[in-house]
Amino acid sequence: MRSLPAFPTFLRLATALLIATVISGCGLLSGDKDETAGWSANKLYAEAKDAQSSGAWDKAAKYYEKLEARYPYGRYAQQAQLELGYVYWKAGEPGSAIAACDRFIKLHPNHPAVDYAYYLKGLVGFNEDLGYAPYISTQDPTERDPKAARESFDAFRELATRFPDSKYTPDAIQRMNYLVNALASHEVHVARYYINRGAYIAAANRAQYAIKTYPTAPAVEEATYILILAYDKLGMNDLRDDADRVMRKNFPDSEFYKTGIVDKKKWWHLW
Repeated sequence: MRSLPAFPTFLRLATALLIATVISGCGLLSGDKDETAGWSANKLYAEAKDAQSSGAWDKAAKYYEKLEARYPYGRYAQQAQLELGYVYWKAGEPGSAIAACDRFIKLHPNHPAVDYAYYLKGLVGFNEDLGYAPYISTQDPTERDPKAARESFDAFRELATRFPDSKYTPDAIQRMNYLVNALASHEVHVARYYINRGAYIAAANRAQYAIKTYPTAPAVEEATYILILAYDKLGMNDLRDDADRVMRKNFPDSEFYKTGIVDKKKWWHLW
């Protein structure tokens, strides 16, 4: 019987060598060994807090994530979940920060620090849309999408309703007042846009919404003036006169009657 040629044996050896090389290469590409391997929950938490204290937000987030994954039960895991919201926020990841707050609230609704989770959630939305930009831009924040402002207001309202005695509630209420002004001004901004483009029905509807929804906001003065203009352009004289009486009663010295334009103080520069 004729023997098989030697080539297949060589081919098998070459293939095995190639596989070993590829596996070795993959090991090199995967990076160094995890430095946290074998760390206790206490060690991971301590290192995460050190990184957080030094402003190394990405590093802190990595340690908190590992802590929660390896030790999902106990006080360290709970604290890591709460700290992640703050760390994500400071790292410029507002979506992840809000998700972390929501997760903590859902998992630990009776936790002593759940009021802080609501407060932090409100802060994330507040600063994302309204907190920092005004200092580096001349753009009125009410001209931007109010989604973040509404979500922030809802979080602060939940905090104030559920935890009226929380140490975070007084500041949350102050920020809610700010947000009411911002949301009202956003509606007026849109109404102004419509009035300038001749969309008088849309302008009247938006101005009415601002007046009814945010009756104590400073922006109500301009909303009422826009309502007068819109009714006048639409030929609705009775409604125009009614709005004018309200305007003169509540804002007898309004600059709108003199110039039609108010020298707008940048009221959003509060913090």
